Amino acid sequence: MSTERSGKKGDILLDMRDIVIDGYSDDRWHEIVKGVDVTLRRGEIMGLIGESGAGKSTLGLAAMGFARPGCRLTSGTIMFDGMDLMKTSEADKRVLRGSRIAYVAQSAAASFNPAHTLLEQTVEATVRRSIKSEAEAKADARKLYRDLQLPNPDLIGDRYPHQVSGGQLQRVMTAMAMSPRPDLIIFDEPTTALDVTTQVEVLASMRRIVEQYHTAAIYITHDLAVVAQMADVIKVLRYGETIEDADTRRMLSNPEKEYTKSLWSVRSIEKAEEVSNDVVLRVDHVDASYTGSAKVLDDVSIEVPRGHTVAIVGESGSGKSTTARAITGLLPPTRGQILFNGKPLPAMLKDRSVDQLQKIQMIYQMADTAMNPRHTVRDIIGRPLEFYLGLQGAERDRRLMELIEMIELNETFIDRLPAELSGGQKQRICIARALAAGPELIICDEVTSALDQIVQKGILELLLRLQKELGLTYIFITHDIATVKAISDQIVVMLEGRVVEQGMKSEILEPPYPEYTKLLLSSVPEMDPDWLTGLLKERAAEGASGA
Repeated sequence: MSTERSGKKGDILLDMRDIVIDGYSDDRWHEIVKGVDVTLRRGEIMGLIGESGAGKSTLGLAAMGFARPGCRLTSGTIMFDGMDLMKTSEADKRVLRGSRIAYVAQSAAASFNPAHTLLEQTVEATVRRSIKSEAEAKADARKLYRDLQLPNPDLIGDRYPHQVSGGQLQRVMTAMAMSPRPDLIIFDEPTTALDVTTQVEVLASMRRIVEQYHTAAIYITHDLAVVAQMADVIKVLRYGETIEDADTRRMLSNPEKEYTKSLWSVRSIEKAEEVSNDVVLRVDHVDASYTGSAKVLDDVSIEVPRGHTVAIVGESGSGKSTTARAITGLLPPTRGQILFNGKPLPAMLKDRSVDQLQKIQMIYQMADTAMNPRHTVRDIIGRPLEFYLGLQGAERDRRLMELIEMIELNETFIDRLPAELSGGQKQRICIARALAAGPELIICDEVTSALDQIVQKGILELLLRLQKELGLTYIFITHDIATVKAISDQIVVMLEGRVVEQGMKSEILEPPYPEYTKLLLSSVPEMDPDWLTGLLKERAAEGASGA
């Protein structure tokens, strides 16, 4: 099969007609994508948006002629550069994937082989398809690392996946997709794991690559402000059907359908901050480091008032998630201590009592890697009900159903495996699992990053309601400033393992700002297609003037 590129910018590259995709659940097949059309030209970016479960990722994968396990391409045509992928053999489609069509997954952590270095995995498809020699591919990969603002780009490729942060891993995966210079890239929530300052640079790099090589892209996201910066055209999906599509500027300024208007009108909830002197958790002058590395936490002190929410913000690698690991005992401090309800916690997880473990629960950033793929939802939520509360049989099942309803799912999800859930549904199951233990403190590590804005708003409202009803305390680790504004009472700003600023929300989010806080706040995307271009010009001018 030929992999020669043909055509020029503006020519139709991908033409999908009347695509029907079935999914298998509840012992039957049912339609999850219902007769959708997609037309994409060379050099064009299509934004694919909609709620969790709308069929965005399923349709994006179908553009590669691929259906994930539990799904099947039922009917329609998928014409890629003149080839009908519905009729093309699997062997020929495998030649296309990784060379002419690339995919950037939502969860990079679940997509890398832990036994190989980042550089080896970045260039594998490019070298195997004989697009470049190994030396050329590796040199180009390091350039891509530099373009994507990865630290130490000449050496970071020698690391293994577990040795970099989630945001850094996501950028390496983007470099992997860009390495063979494909005709089409499917970006499936590629900046979900990135802090706002890094996201600006990555979005700019992606856009430059697309423009430079006339690459077409499908950009799947729930972040409307991000799609406004990236997309030439936008398609809105709901329940597997097209609601509306139009060029980006017209869609943003004048959406026609009520559902699209409802997406545009979603706003963060507002929470009135409160002051309390009843401290449930105290991080007291903590240092921490990984084996053989320099300090990743340096003299960190944080107080968390009972029944309140402390948001920890900062760029990728700033120490946010490492602070959570120290609190939970996964990374014992090398200096300082963690106090819970006024009493020191054992530094190591294995030395903590069942009661101490129960009282502090964590919801992880990457739901894909936080659940056993062989366990059903019943097992995942049922385990803490048994372990911490001793619930069995009908009593356990009754509580399990209460938790399922709390997270706005229903009984049809009980016997599903993680692979049968959307990204947003997986994260909600992780939230229910944490609630199942009956904790006092929940550490939320980017828990809404995989959710569309409508569902995200519902989850935040749920967390706030549970906080009020149950007296829960939250540490909210996030790079989403809108989430910080919505849910926090206090904010801690971290940079390079140190706390650089902390205080009440009203103090931190009001000018005058320290330089780093100003950088964070100015990097939050706006619903304006010219925002990114304007910001980059402004920062370039500041750099040129030495400001």
